[in-house]
Amino acid sequence: MTVTAPPLLAVRDLTVRYGAAHALRDVTFDVPPNSALAVLGPNGAGKSTLARALSGLVPPVAGTVVFEGRDVTGSTPDAIRRAGLVHLPEGRGVFPSLTVMENLRMATACDRRRRAAAVDRAFEIFPALRERQRQAAGTLSGGEQQMLSLARALMVDPRLVIADELSLGLAPKMVDVVFESLRRARAAGVAVLMIEQFASRALGFADHCLVLQRGRIAWSGGTDEAGPELLSRYLGDATAA
Repeated sequence: MTVTAPPLLAVRDLTVRYGAAHALRDVTFDVPPNSALAVLGPNGAGKSTLARALSGLVPPVAGTVVFEGRDVTGSTPDAIRRAGLVHLPEGRGVFPSLTVMENLRMATACDRRRRAAAVDRAFEIFPALRERQRQAAGTLSGGEQQMLSLARALMVDPRLVIADELSLGLAPKMVDVVFESLRRARAAGVAVLMIEQFASRALGFADHCLVLQRGRIAWSGGTDEAGPELLSRYLGDATAA
C-alpha cells in the first residue's frame, strides 16, 4: 500500500473580500513537499491576493491555511515567515544603497550566530553573488537583484517560497536568471509557489498548475495536462509568452 506524504501547504475554501467584493472565493489546493505550483490567471484574477493571504498580509474571511500540519490562518506575517513560508512580493526586495554582502547580512540581523553559515549557503546556491559581494545592490541587473532577493529569503531556511511575479518587467535574459535562481532554490529542497506572467515558462518549471478566474479556481491539474488549448481558453495571449 502506497503511503502519501501529507501536503506541505493545505489551503481549504480560502475566501478573501475587499469590502463587498470577493477577491478570492472557496480556493482549495495542496502544495506537496519539494514541489512547484504555478498559479496562472489574467490580471485581476486574485493571484497576488492569494499570495498576500497565504503570507498573512491579508486576512481571509473564511477558509483555512495549514502549513506543515499547523493551522496558520490569521497568523501574523512574521509568525508565518518564521514558520518557514516566505513571500517574495512583486518588485525587488533589496536595499539598493547597500552592497550585496550587506544585504545578505541584513537578512540574518536577528540571528547573528548563524550569519556566517547562512551567507556561505547563499553563495553556494548563487555563486554569481559571491563575485559581486562588494557591489551595491542597486547597480545589479534586474535579474541579479531578484536573485539577491531570493538568496535573502533562503537564508532563513524556508520550506516554501511564494514567488510573486519575479520576472515582471525584466528582459528575456534576466528572466532566464530568475528561473535558474528558482531552480537552484528547488535543488536546495525548497518548495515553490510561483505566480507568473509567462505561462509557458511557469509550466515548464512547475509540477502542478492552477488557473484563477475572478477569484475562483477555473482549472487545476498537472502541468503535463495543461495544453495550449486549455490555457488559451483561460489566458488568451498569455500562453504565447
